[in-house]
Amino acid sequence: MPGGAGAMLGVWLLLWGSVALGGRADTAFLRRAHDSSGHCTYSFTVASPVESACPEAAGGVPELRAELAALAARLSRLETRDPQQVASAARLEAAYGELLRAKSRLEEEKGRLEREKEELGRRLESSAQEISRLRAARCPPGREGPGRDTLRVPAKGKSPRWEPQPLTYQELQSERTEVPVSRLLEETALGRPGKEDSGCGQLVWVGEPVVFGRADSIAGKYGVWMKDPEPVPPFTRDNTWRVDTVGTEVRQLFQYEEAEQLARGYPAKVHILPRPLESTGAVIYRGGLFFQPRHSRSVARYDLRGESITAEREIPGAGYHGQYPYSWGGYTDIDLAVDETGLWVIYSTDKARGAIVLSKLDPDTLEIRRTWETNIRKRGVANSFLICGTLYTVSSYSAPNATINFAYDTATGTSRALSIPFENRFRYLSMLDYNPAERQLFAWDSFNMVTYPVRLSRA
Repeated sequence: MPGGAGAMLGVWLLLWGSVALGGRADTAFLRRAHDSSGHCTYSFTVASPVESACPEAAGGVPELRAELAALAARLSRLETRDPQQVASAARLEAAYGELLRAKSRLEEEKGRLEREKEELGRRLESSAQEISRLRAARCPPGREGPGRDTLRVPAKGKSPRWEPQPLTYQELQSERTEVPVSRLLEETALGRPGKEDSGCGQLVWVGEPVVFGRADSIAGKYGVWMKDPEPVPPFTRDNTWRVDTVGTEVRQLFQYEEAEQLARGYPAKVHILPRPLESTGAVIYRGGLFFQPRHSRSVARYDLRGESITAEREIPGAGYHGQYPYSWGGYTDIDLAVDETGLWVIYSTDKARGAIVLSKLDPDTLEIRRTWETNIRKRGVANSFLICGTLYTVSSYSAPNATINFAYDTATGTSRALSIPFENRFRYLSMLDYNPAERQLFAWDSFNMVTYPVRLSRA
Protein backbone atom coordinates (compact mmCIF):
# COMPACT_ATOMS: atom_id res chain seq x y z
CA MET A 1 0.00 0.00 0.00
CA PRO A 2 1.47 3.42 -0.89
CA GLY A 3 2.48 5.67 1.96
CA GLY A 4 -0.16 8.33 1.31
CA ALA A 5 -2.97 5.78 1.20
CA GLY A 6 -1.68 4.15 4.40
CA ALA A 7 -1.66 7.47 6.23
CA MET A 8 -5.20 8.19 5.07
CA LEU A 9 -6.32 4.77 6.21
CA GLY A 10 -4.80 5.43 9.54
CA VAL A 11 -6.78 8.63 9.93
CA TRP A 12 -9.97 6.80 9.04
CA LEU A 13 -9.24 4.07 11.55
CA LEU A 14 -8.72 6.68 14.27
CA LEU A 15 -12.01 8.30 13.41
CA TRP A 16 -13.72 4.98 13.42
CA GLY A 17 -12.23 4.22 16.75
CA SER A 18 -13.43 7.49 18.18
CA VAL A 19 -16.90 6.87 16.93
CA ALA A 20 -16.78 3.36 18.26
CA LEU A 21 -15.78 4.76 21.65
CA GLY A 22 -18.91 6.87 21.53
CA GLY A 23 -21.00 3.76 21.33
CA ARG A 24 -21.94 3.99 17.65
CA ALA A 25 -19.38 1.67 16.03
CA ASP A 26 -22.12 -0.14 14.10
CA THR A 27 -22.87 3.00 12.06
CA ALA A 28 -19.38 3.54 10.60
CA PHE A 29 -18.55 1.97 7.23
CA LEU A 30 -15.36 1.78 5.13
CA ARG A 31 -15.65 1.16 1.37
CA ARG A 32 -12.91 0.67 -1.15
CA ALA A 33 -13.56 0.97 -4.93
CA HIS A 34 -12.25 2.35 -8.25
CA ASP A 35 -13.46 5.73 -9.41
CA SER A 36 -14.42 6.65 -13.00
CA SER A 37 -10.75 7.23 -13.93
CA GLY A 38 -9.57 3.89 -12.55
CA HIS A 39 -7.96 5.13 -9.29
CA CYS A 40 -8.50 3.31 -6.05
CA THR A 41 -10.66 5.31 -3.65
CA TYR A 42 -11.77 4.78 -0.03
CA SER A 43 -15.14 5.97 1.30
CA PHE A 44 -15.74 6.19 5.06
CA THR A 45 -19.35 6.77 6.18
CA VAL A 46 -20.30 7.69 9.76
CA ALA A 47 -23.85 8.22 11.03
CA SER A 48 -24.55 11.43 12.94
CA PRO A 49 -24.78 10.78 16.65
CA VAL A 50 -27.31 13.61 17.20
CA GLU A 51 -29.26 14.19 13.92
CA SER A 52 -31.72 11.63 12.71
CA ALA A 53 -32.19 13.37 9.33
CA CYS A 54 -30.81 16.27 7.25
CA PRO A 55 -33.45 19.04 7.19
CA GLU A 56 -32.42 20.56 3.84
CA ALA A 57 -32.34 17.14 2.11
CA ALA A 58 -35.71 16.17 3.49
CA GLY A 59 -37.25 19.33 2.10
CA GLY A 60 -35.44 19.21 -1.28
CA VAL A 61 -36.22 15.67 -2.34
CA PRO A 62 -40.03 16.06 -2.53
CA GLU A 63 -39.65 19.31 -4.49
CA LEU A 64 -37.33 17.55 -6.92
CA ARG A 65 -39.73 14.67 -7.24
CA ALA A 66 -42.62 17.04 -7.96
CA GLU A 67 -40.62 18.85 -10.65
CA LEU A 68 -39.66 15.52 -12.20
CA ALA A 69 -43.34 14.43 -12.20
CA ALA A 70 -44.37 17.69 -13.94
CA LEU A 71 -41.68 17.25 -16.56
CA ALA A 72 -42.79 13.64 -17.14
CA ALA A 73 -46.43 14.72 -17.58
CA ARG A 74 -45.41 17.44 -20.07
CA LEU A 75 -43.27 15.00 -22.01
CA SER A 76 -46.19 12.56 -22.12
CA ARG A 77 -48.48 15.24 -23.52
CA LEU A 78 -45.90 16.15 -26.16
CA GLU A 79 -45.43 12.51 -27.19
CA THR A 80 -49.19 11.81 -27.31
CA ARG A 81 -50.55 12.82 -30.81
CA ASP A 82 -54.19 13.86 -31.30
CA PRO A 83 -55.91 11.50 -33.87
CA GLN A 84 -57.38 14.55 -35.60
CA GLN A 85 -53.92 16.07 -35.90
CA VAL A 86 -52.63 12.77 -37.28
CA ALA A 87 -55.44 12.67 -39.87
CA SER A 88 -54.87 16.33 -40.75
CA ALA A 89 -51.15 15.70 -41.20
CA ALA A 90 -51.93 12.73 -43.46
CA ARG A 91 -54.27 14.87 -45.59
CA LEU A 92 -51.65 17.60 -45.86
CA GLU A 93 -49.03 15.05 -46.94
CA ALA A 94 -51.44 13.64 -49.55
CA ALA A 95 -52.26 17.14 -50.83
CA TYR A 96 -48.57 17.96 -51.02
CA GLY A 97 -47.95 14.80 -53.01
CA GLU A 98 -50.78 15.70 -55.40
CA LEU A 99 -49.33 19.19 -55.86
CA LEU A 100 -45.97 17.65 -56.72
CA ARG A 101 -47.63 15.37 -59.27
CA ALA A 102 -49.60 18.29 -60.72
CA LYS A 103 -46.38 20.28 -60.97
CA SER A 104 -44.77 17.41 -62.82
CA ARG A 105 -47.70 17.20 -65.25
CA LEU A 106 -47.59 20.95 -65.86
CA GLU A 107 -43.86 20.79 -66.51
CA GLU A 108 -44.45 17.99 -69.02
CA GLU A 109 -47.22 20.05 -70.68
CA LYS A 110 -44.93 23.07 -70.76
CA GLY A 111 -42.24 21.02 -72.45
CA ARG A 112 -44.72 19.72 -75.02
CA LEU A 113 -45.95 23.24 -75.75
CA GLU A 114 -42.40 24.47 -76.16
CA ARG A 115 -41.73 21.66 -78.63
CA GLU A 116 -44.91 22.57 -80.54
CA LYS A 117 -43.80 26.20 -80.56
CA GLU A 118 -40.45 25.21 -82.05
CA GLU A 119 -42.21 23.05 -84.63
CA LEU A 120 -44.50 25.95 -85.60
CA GLY A 121 -41.45 28.18 -85.91
CA ARG A 122 -39.83 25.70 -88.28
CA ARG A 123 -43.03 25.50 -90.31
CA LEU A 124 -43.23 29.27 -90.49
CA GLU A 125 -39.66 29.44 -91.69
CA SER A 126 -40.36 26.72 -94.24
CA SER A 127 -43.44 28.65 -95.43
CA ALA A 128 -41.35 31.80 -95.88
CA GLN A 129 -38.82 29.83 -97.93
CA GLU A 130 -41.64 28.37 -100.04
CA ILE A 131 -42.99 31.88 -100.67
CA SER A 132 -39.53 33.00 -101.77
CA ARG A 133 -39.24 29.99 -104.06
CA LEU A 134 -42.64 30.64 -105.63
CA ARG A 135 -41.79 34.30 -106.10
CA ALA A 136 -38.53 33.36 -107.76
CA ALA A 137 -40.43 31.03 -110.07
CA ARG A 138 -42.85 33.83 -111.05
CA CYS A 139 -40.14 36.49 -111.29
CA PRO A 140 -36.92 35.08 -112.83
CA PRO A 141 -33.67 36.43 -111.38
CA GLY A 142 -32.52 39.65 -112.98
CA ARG A 143 -31.42 43.15 -112.26
CA GLU A 144 -33.08 44.56 -109.16
CA GLY A 145 -34.76 47.88 -109.65
CA PRO A 146 -38.10 49.43 -110.54
CA GLY A 147 -40.70 46.99 -111.69
CA ARG A 148 -39.78 44.27 -109.15
CA ASP A 149 -42.06 43.61 -106.20
CA THR A 150 -40.36 43.02 -102.87
CA LEU A 151 -41.43 40.72 -100.06
CA ARG A 152 -40.76 42.20 -96.67
CA VAL A 153 -40.23 39.68 -93.88
CA PRO A 154 -42.58 40.82 -91.10
CA ALA A 155 -42.17 40.77 -87.39
CA LYS A 156 -42.93 37.51 -85.68
CA GLY A 157 -46.64 36.69 -85.65
CA LYS A 158 -47.57 38.80 -88.69
CA SER A 159 -48.15 37.77 -92.29
CA PRO A 160 -45.76 38.63 -95.15
CA ARG A 161 -46.87 41.59 -97.29
CA TRP A 162 -46.04 42.41 -100.89
CA GLU A 163 -44.89 45.96 -101.52
CA PRO A 164 -44.80 46.80 -105.26
CA GLN A 165 -42.30 49.34 -106.59
CA PRO A 166 -43.07 51.92 -109.33
CA LEU A 167 -42.97 50.34 -112.78
CA THR A 168 -40.60 51.62 -115.43
CA TYR A 169 -41.79 49.16 -118.08
CA GLN A 170 -45.29 47.85 -118.45
CA GLU A 171 -46.21 45.57 -121.28
CA LEU A 172 -49.04 43.90 -119.35
CA GLN A 173 -51.23 45.87 -116.97
CA SER A 174 -52.48 44.18 -113.81
CA GLU A 175 -54.08 45.12 -110.54
CA ARG A 176 -53.14 43.88 -107.07
CA THR A 177 -55.61 43.97 -104.20
CA GLU A 178 -54.81 43.16 -100.56
CA VAL A 179 -57.40 40.71 -99.23
CA PRO A 180 -57.99 40.51 -95.45
CA VAL A 181 -58.15 37.15 -93.72
CA SER A 182 -61.87 37.61 -93.03
CA ARG A 183 -62.53 37.56 -96.78
CA LEU A 184 -60.32 34.54 -97.27
CA LEU A 185 -62.67 32.71 -94.90
CA GLU A 186 -65.54 33.49 -97.25
CA GLU A 187 -63.85 31.90 -100.28
CA THR A 188 -63.51 28.13 -100.48
CA ALA A 189 -62.96 25.47 -103.07
CA LEU A 190 -66.57 26.01 -104.14
CA GLY A 191 -65.97 29.69 -104.90
CA ARG A 192 -67.62 32.76 -103.42
CA PRO A 193 -71.13 32.37 -102.02
CA GLY A 194 -73.76 33.18 -104.59
CA LYS A 195 -72.00 31.61 -107.56
CA GLU A 196 -73.57 28.76 -109.44
CA ASP A 197 -71.42 26.14 -107.71
CA SER A 198 -72.28 27.30 -104.17
CA GLY A 199 -75.45 25.18 -103.86
CA CYS A 200 -75.94 22.04 -101.79
CA GLY A 201 -74.30 18.74 -102.57
CA GLN A 202 -72.52 15.80 -100.99
CA LEU A 203 -69.19 16.19 -99.23
CA VAL A 204 -66.36 14.81 -101.37
CA TRP A 205 -63.19 16.48 -100.03
CA VAL A 206 -61.78 18.13 -96.88
CA GLY A 207 -58.61 20.18 -97.17
CA GLU A 208 -55.71 20.70 -94.78
CA PRO A 209 -56.34 22.66 -91.57
CA VAL A 210 -55.52 26.38 -91.43
CA VAL A 211 -54.65 27.78 -87.98
CA PHE A 212 -56.27 31.12 -87.08
CA GLY A 213 -55.48 31.35 -83.39
CA ARG A 214 -54.25 29.54 -80.32
CA ALA A 215 -55.44 29.55 -76.71
CA ASP A 216 -52.81 30.80 -74.28
CA SER A 217 -53.92 29.01 -71.08
CA ILE A 218 -54.81 25.51 -69.92
CA ALA A 219 -58.50 26.52 -69.96
CA GLY A 220 -58.26 26.56 -73.76
CA LYS A 221 -57.13 22.98 -74.32
CA TYR A 222 -60.76 22.31 -75.31
CA GLY A 223 -63.09 24.96 -76.66
CA VAL A 224 -65.43 26.18 -79.35
CA TRP A 225 -65.11 29.10 -81.79
CA MET A 226 -67.83 30.27 -84.13
CA LYS A 227 -69.11 32.83 -86.63
CA ASP A 228 -72.79 33.56 -87.28
CA PRO A 229 -73.85 32.42 -90.78
CA GLU A 230 -77.00 34.58 -90.52
CA PRO A 231 -76.06 37.52 -88.26
CA VAL A 232 -78.53 40.02 -86.85
CA PRO A 233 -77.52 43.72 -86.63
CA PRO A 234 -75.43 45.15 -85.07
CA PHE A 235 -73.42 41.97 -85.61
CA THR A 236 -71.88 40.92 -88.92
CA ARG A 237 -70.30 37.85 -90.44
CA ASP A 238 -66.90 39.23 -89.44
CA ASN A 239 -67.73 38.92 -85.74
CA THR A 240 -66.04 35.89 -84.22
CA TRP A 241 -66.92 34.18 -80.94
CA ARG A 242 -64.98 31.88 -78.67
CA VAL A 243 -65.48 29.87 -75.45
CA ASP A 244 -62.69 28.10 -73.52
CA THR A 245 -64.47 25.07 -72.06
CA VAL A 246 -62.01 23.63 -69.51
CA GLY A 247 -63.51 24.18 -66.04
CA THR A 248 -66.63 23.57 -63.96
CA GLU A 249 -68.14 27.07 -64.28
CA VAL A 250 -67.75 27.95 -67.96
CA ARG A 251 -69.56 31.27 -68.43
CA GLN A 252 -67.27 33.51 -70.50
CA LEU A 253 -68.14 34.14 -74.15
CA PHE A 254 -65.43 36.16 -75.89
CA GLN A 255 -66.50 38.48 -78.73
CA TYR A 256 -64.09 39.60 -81.48
CA GLU A 257 -64.75 42.12 -84.22
CA GLU A 258 -62.98 39.98 -86.83
CA ALA A 259 -60.80 36.90 -87.24
CA GLU A 260 -57.59 38.95 -87.14
CA GLN A 261 -58.49 40.17 -83.66
CA LEU A 262 -59.02 36.57 -82.58
CA ALA A 263 -55.56 35.69 -83.88
CA ARG A 264 -54.08 38.51 -81.79
CA GLY A 265 -55.99 37.32 -78.73
CA TYR A 266 -57.68 40.60 -77.72
CA PRO A 267 -61.49 40.35 -77.39
CA ALA A 268 -63.67 43.40 -77.96
CA LYS A 269 -66.09 42.23 -75.26
CA VAL A 270 -66.61 39.39 -72.79
CA HIS A 271 -70.18 38.16 -72.19
CA ILE A 272 -70.87 36.47 -68.83
CA LEU A 273 -73.53 33.83 -69.40
CA PRO A 274 -76.37 33.61 -66.85
CA ARG A 275 -75.81 29.85 -66.66
CA PRO A 276 -72.62 27.81 -67.16
CA LEU A 277 -72.49 25.74 -70.34
CA GLU A 278 -71.51 22.11 -70.81
CA SER A 279 -68.73 21.00 -73.16
CA THR A 280 -68.07 22.10 -76.77
CA GLY A 281 -71.45 21.77 -78.51
CA ALA A 282 -72.44 25.46 -78.71
CA VAL A 283 -73.18 27.38 -81.95
CA ILE A 284 -73.92 31.00 -82.93
CA TYR A 285 -76.98 31.45 -85.17
CA ARG A 286 -79.27 34.40 -85.98
CA GLY A 287 -77.96 36.62 -83.20
CA GLY A 288 -78.02 33.99 -80.46
CA LEU A 289 -75.69 31.56 -78.71
CA PHE A 290 -77.31 28.11 -78.55
CA PHE A 291 -75.81 25.91 -75.85
CA GLN A 292 -76.45 23.09 -73.37
CA PRO A 293 -76.66 24.36 -69.75
CA ARG A 294 -74.44 22.37 -67.40
CA HIS A 295 -75.87 19.19 -65.82
CA SER A 296 -79.06 19.24 -67.92
CA ARG A 297 -80.62 17.66 -71.00
CA SER A 298 -81.83 21.08 -72.14
CA VAL A 299 -80.73 23.52 -74.81
CA ALA A 300 -80.91 27.29 -74.33
CA ARG A 301 -80.70 30.43 -76.46
CA TYR A 302 -78.66 33.39 -75.18
CA ASP A 303 -79.50 36.63 -77.02
CA LEU A 304 -76.28 38.44 -77.93
CA ARG A 305 -77.92 41.89 -78.00
CA GLY A 306 -80.09 41.62 -74.90
CA GLU A 307 -77.48 39.52 -73.06
CA SER A 308 -80.10 37.24 -71.55
CA ILE A 309 -81.55 33.77 -72.07
CA THR A 310 -84.65 34.06 -74.26
CA ALA A 311 -85.57 30.38 -74.71
CA GLU A 312 -84.85 27.03 -73.08
CA ARG A 313 -86.25 23.57 -73.79
CA GLU A 314 -85.55 20.05 -72.60
CA ILE A 315 -84.67 17.40 -75.21
CA PRO A 316 -86.84 14.42 -74.20
CA GLY A 317 -84.81 11.40 -73.14
CA ALA A 318 -81.48 12.88 -74.22
CA GLY A 319 -78.43 11.54 -72.42
CA TYR A 320 -76.28 14.13 -70.67
CA HIS A 321 -73.15 14.59 -68.54
CA GLY A 322 -71.32 11.53 -69.82
CA GLN A 323 -74.15 9.13 -70.76
CA TYR A 324 -73.71 9.25 -74.55
CA PRO A 325 -70.67 11.41 -75.44
CA TYR A 326 -68.45 11.25 -78.49
CA SER A 327 -65.46 8.91 -78.24
CA TRP A 328 -63.18 11.59 -76.76
CA GLY A 329 -65.54 12.16 -73.81
CA GLY A 330 -65.75 15.70 -72.49
CA TYR A 331 -69.51 15.48 -71.68
CA THR A 332 -70.26 15.89 -75.40
CA ASP A 333 -73.66 14.22 -75.07
CA ILE A 334 -75.60 17.10 -76.67
CA ASP A 335 -74.09 18.78 -79.72
CA LEU A 336 -75.72 21.66 -81.62
CA ALA A 337 -75.10 22.28 -85.32
CA VAL A 338 -76.11 24.67 -88.12
CA ASP A 339 -76.27 24.03 -91.87
CA GLU A 340 -78.03 25.48 -94.92
CA THR A 341 -81.38 24.19 -93.65
CA GLY A 342 -81.28 25.55 -90.09
CA LEU A 343 -80.57 24.56 -86.47
CA TRP A 344 -80.00 20.96 -85.34
CA VAL A 345 -79.28 19.06 -82.13
CA ILE A 346 -77.28 15.81 -82.13
CA TYR A 347 -77.66 13.44 -79.16
CA SER A 348 -78.68 9.92 -78.13
CA THR A 349 -81.24 8.27 -75.84
CA ASP A 350 -81.74 5.04 -73.93
CA LYS A 351 -84.44 4.14 -76.44
CA ALA A 352 -81.95 4.54 -79.30
CA ARG A 353 -79.43 2.46 -77.33
CA GLY A 354 -76.60 4.91 -77.92
CA ALA A 355 -77.22 5.50 -81.64
CA ILE A 356 -77.10 9.10 -82.89
CA VAL A 357 -80.46 10.89 -82.88
CA LEU A 358 -81.01 14.08 -84.91
CA SER A 359 -83.67 16.70 -84.22
CA LYS A 360 -84.48 19.84 -86.20
CA LEU A 361 -85.14 22.82 -83.88
CA ASP A 362 -87.08 26.06 -84.21
CA PRO A 363 -84.38 28.71 -83.55
CA ASP A 364 -86.83 31.04 -81.77
CA THR A 365 -88.71 28.63 -79.48
CA LEU A 366 -86.36 25.58 -79.60
CA GLU A 367 -89.39 23.43 -80.32
CA ILE A 368 -88.50 20.11 -81.98
CA ARG A 369 -89.86 20.07 -85.53
CA ARG A 370 -88.78 16.58 -86.56
CA THR A 371 -86.51 13.76 -85.34
CA TRP A 372 -84.42 11.09 -87.10
CA GLU A 373 -82.82 8.04 -85.48
CA THR A 374 -79.65 6.78 -87.18
CA ASN A 375 -77.76 3.50 -86.93
CA ILE A 376 -74.43 5.23 -86.13
CA ARG A 377 -73.14 4.61 -82.59
CA LYS A 378 -72.38 7.97 -80.95
CA ARG A 379 -69.55 6.63 -78.79
CA GLY A 380 -67.99 5.10 -81.90
CA VAL A 381 -67.26 8.43 -83.60
CA ALA A 382 -65.11 11.39 -82.54
CA ASN A 383 -67.38 14.23 -83.70
CA SER A 384 -70.02 15.14 -86.27
CA PHE A 385 -71.45 18.01 -88.31
CA LEU A 386 -74.22 18.63 -90.85
CA ILE A 387 -74.03 19.91 -94.43
CA CYS A 388 -77.21 20.35 -96.49
CA GLY A 389 -79.25 18.12 -94.19
CA THR A 390 -76.70 15.27 -94.17
CA LEU A 391 -74.88 14.22 -91.00
CA TYR A 392 -71.16 13.43 -91.35
CA THR A 393 -69.01 11.77 -88.65
CA VAL A 394 -65.24 11.69 -87.98
CA SER A 395 -63.51 8.40 -87.19
CA SER A 396 -60.93 9.59 -84.63
CA TYR A 397 -60.12 12.66 -82.54
CA SER A 398 -56.39 11.86 -82.14
CA ALA A 399 -55.21 9.86 -85.16
CA PRO A 400 -53.32 12.22 -87.50
CA ASN A 401 -54.81 10.56 -90.58
CA ALA A 402 -58.47 10.15 -89.66
CA THR A 403 -61.42 9.95 -92.04
CA ILE A 404 -64.96 11.20 -92.51
CA ASN A 405 -66.35 7.70 -92.11
CA PHE A 406 -70.17 7.86 -92.18
CA ALA A 407 -72.95 9.95 -93.68
CA TYR A 408 -76.65 9.94 -92.84
CA ASP A 409 -79.02 11.66 -95.29
CA THR A 410 -82.15 13.01 -93.57
CA ALA A 411 -83.88 13.38 -96.95
CA THR A 412 -83.80 9.62 -97.58
CA GLY A 413 -83.29 8.29 -94.04
CA THR A 414 -80.32 6.20 -95.17
CA SER A 415 -76.67 6.01 -94.12
CA ARG A 416 -73.55 5.06 -96.02
CA ALA A 417 -69.88 4.45 -95.24
CA LEU A 418 -67.28 6.98 -96.41
CA SER A 419 -63.50 7.28 -96.41
CA ILE A 420 -62.72 10.98 -96.92
CA PRO A 421 -59.27 11.86 -95.49
CA PHE A 422 -59.34 14.19 -92.47
CA GLU A 423 -56.20 15.49 -90.74
CA ASN A 424 -55.96 15.88 -86.95
CA ARG A 425 -52.83 18.01 -87.04
CA PHE A 426 -52.59 18.61 -83.28
CA ARG A 427 -53.96 15.22 -82.23
CA TYR A 428 -56.92 16.26 -80.02
CA LEU A 429 -60.06 17.30 -81.87
CA SER A 430 -62.66 18.48 -79.34
CA MET A 431 -65.00 20.56 -81.55
CA LEU A 432 -66.05 20.43 -85.20
CA ASP A 433 -68.82 22.50 -86.84
CA TYR A 434 -69.79 23.56 -90.34
CA ASN A 435 -70.42 27.20 -91.28
CA PRO A 436 -72.80 27.29 -94.28
CA ALA A 437 -72.08 30.96 -95.08
CA GLU A 438 -68.32 30.46 -95.36
CA ARG A 439 -68.50 26.81 -96.46
CA GLN A 440 -65.74 25.73 -94.11
CA LEU A 441 -65.40 23.49 -91.12
CA PHE A 442 -64.48 25.25 -87.87
CA ALA A 443 -62.55 23.08 -85.39
CA TRP A 444 -60.74 23.20 -82.05
CA ASP A 445 -57.70 20.93 -82.01
CA SER A 446 -55.68 20.93 -78.74
CA PHE A 447 -55.52 24.70 -78.02
CA ASN A 448 -55.63 25.55 -81.76
CA MET A 449 -58.54 27.18 -83.61
CA VAL A 450 -58.48 25.92 -87.20
CA THR A 451 -60.61 25.83 -90.34
CA TYR A 452 -60.89 23.21 -93.08
CA PRO A 453 -61.91 24.01 -96.67
CA VAL A 454 -64.46 21.58 -98.10
CA ARG A 455 -65.69 20.62 -101.55
CA LEU A 456 -69.19 19.39 -102.35
CA SER A 457 -70.39 17.53 -105.40
CA ARG A 458 -73.12 19.29 -107.36
CA ALA A 459 -76.58 18.23 -106.33
